[in-house]
Amino acid sequence: MEHLSRFTAEFFKALRNLLPIVVVVVVFQAFVFRSMPQDPLALVAGLLIVAVGIALFLQGLDLSIFPVGKNLSNQFVRRGALKLLLPFGFAIGFAASVAEPAVLAIAEQAQHVSGGRIDSVGLRFVIAASVGLVMVAGILRVLRGWAVHRILIGGYALVLGLTYVAPPEIVGLSYDSGGVTTNIVSVPLIAAIGLGLANSIRGRSLLADGFGLVALCVMVPMIGVQLYGIWVYNFGGGAAVLPVGESGEDPTDWVAGMIFGLAGMIREVLPIVGVVLFFQFVALRRRLAHPLRVGVGFVLVLVGLYAFVVGLRLGLFPLGTLMAEQLIRQANPVLILLFAFLIGFAVTMAEPALVAIGEQAQDAAPGRISASALRIIVALGVALGIAFGAFRILIGGPFHYFIMVAYAVAIVLVFCTPKYIVALAFDLGGVTTSEVTVPLVTALGIGLAATVEGRDVLIDGFGLIAFASIFPVMAVMVYAMVMEGFPRLRKEVP
Repeated sequence: MEHLSRFTAEFFKALRNLLPIVVVVVVFQAFVFRSMPQDPLALVAGLLIVAVGIALFLQGLDLSIFPVGKNLSNQFVRRGALKLLLPFGFAIGFAASVAEPAVLAIAEQAQHVSGGRIDSVGLRFVIAASVGLVMVAGILRVLRGWAVHRILIGGYALVLGLTYVAPPEIVGLSYDSGGVTTNIVSVPLIAAIGLGLANSIRGRSLLADGFGLVALCVMVPMIGVQLYGIWVYNFGGGAAVLPVGESGEDPTDWVAGMIFGLAGMIREVLPIVGVVLFFQFVALRRRLAHPLRVGVGFVLVLVGLYAFVVGLRLGLFPLGTLMAEQLIRQANPVLILLFAFLIGFAVTMAEPALVAIGEQAQDAAPGRISASALRIIVALGVALGIAFGAFRILIGGPFHYFIMVAYAVAIVLVFCTPKYIVALAFDLGGVTTSEVTVPLVTALGIGLAATVEGRDVLIDGFGLIAFASIFPVMAVMVYAMVMEGFPRLRKEVP
């Protein structure tokens, strides 16, 4: 009965979070395009399925991924098993990224639009290895008590330095690659590992030390992909070009699409589950606490994620892509920017990973952080970021100048904002670009670059995801400064 009540509460909360998407769709269809969706029932059904998926997903997280991640971290620390903890971090990071659908999609897009110069498989492994290595560094940071803001400042200084020398064809792709490494399943697990470590080590703060792993998982792939691009464009050859639309399945076969979609979800979750079970049973040689509950939780995560994606594909994705195409055909910059802003806000408010991390942050700092306020601030940041990225495509100009200024502003804010919020702010930037936003944002960016005269799809089409990742970071830090009494700077929370 308790679980049913929790599911009902999460379902209605998800419906409330989806309301902004409905408002954006209705307003644009009724007042801009003066038409209604051809199949409004599909949109309604899709949104209801999305709400069910979010409710199941969040309930599954509480039963499986959050407790298992925290318990594993506690066991590693209590046993002093540093030699096991670091390989565990690498394996989790690699497994979570190599099978990530958003990474796969962006890698295949990059291979196609680069004429085969960029190899999709090689790019995926560069990204996955980068995430694995940064998980090791992030775990060491928590163990040693290193300040995350210093690592982020040094890391992004390196990112910006590489941006000067990297080929322009790779810059937007590298920043987008950092944004898509953290998915709807891996973000809660990575956050749980960090929180579990901080909770197990005396003198660590849940807020200042427990968060930050997701932020590092966003930053380091940018470095790896830029180094990969420098190598490829100076010494590398070409890969086979994937023909557009040849995926091995009939896109008109709805049943086949659902089967392939479920197989993709299983492929995404199984590597992570396999790593967790291997280290639990083989490395630590301990049984799972409450294995039935954990098993049910993993099933709920899988079913919830599958329902979530099915609902999006049934209603939101086709309509969102159609609306983006309609706006581009109208060639009205004001409407394009307004749509970019509103759809960015709407889809972020419905992002399940953001809901989960916001609640974890609220639990870590009760009375200081509000999960609902964080979601609104992050959604506004994403909205501004996507609108700014669309504005850059419309007016032209080198991408790397715009993104370097944005990250430079973020680095300056790190010096000014309360230090306890830095890790959380950069983590929140990493959870805003997953299964909800990436397809819509990518379609809008590539569509604009292909339509606006003088734009290059490879150089200009990528990059919206990068702006959607960094702007919420800045928004959260500004929000923290205002709440703490800007311009007075507080000392770091112990």
